Amino acid sequence: MARVRKAIFPVAGMGTRFLPATKAMPKEMLPVVDKPIIQYAVEEAQEAGIEEFIFVTGRGKTSLEDHFDRAPELERLLQDRGKEKQLHMLRQAQLASGQIAYTRQYDPLGLGHAVLCAQHLVNGEPFAVILPDDLIKSKTSCLT
Repeated sequence: MARVRKAIFPVAGMGTRFLPATKAMPKEMLPVVDKPIIQYAVEEAQEAGIEEFIFVTGRGKTSLEDHFDRAPELERLLQDRGKEKQLHMLRQAQLASGQIAYTRQYDPLGLGHAVLCAQHLVNGEPFAVILPDDLIKSKTSCLT
C-alpha cells in the first residue's frame, strides 16, 4: 500500500459558527496562543510525513495564502533589527513552493464537494483530509 504523502485542507467555509470573529478573518487564521489554528494542522501533518499540502479555499481566504508565503520585506526588517527568534519562527511557517497548492470551491456545497474540488491535485494517490477547525491536544497524532 502506498504511503500517504498528500493532505487536503478544506478551508473554504464561511466560519458562521465563529461569528462575529470570522466576519473579517477566516476561522483558520484565528490565533491560538502565538500562531493561527491552520499552522497547528500543518505542523501535525508535517510530523506525520505529509509532503504536499492542498488547500481548498473560497472567497476571502487570501490571508491564509499569505501566511504560508514568503515575506521578504518582513524577513529583511527582522534580520536588520536582530530579531532572530521571530525570523526563525516566520521561516518555519513557510512551505516550499512545490509543497503547497490551492484550489477553489466556488459554491458552498459541503465537505465532500470540497474534497472533490482537489481531485485533480491528488492524481489518484492516497491522501489525508485534515479539518483545521478541530484542535485537539493529544500526545498521539490523529494521522499516525
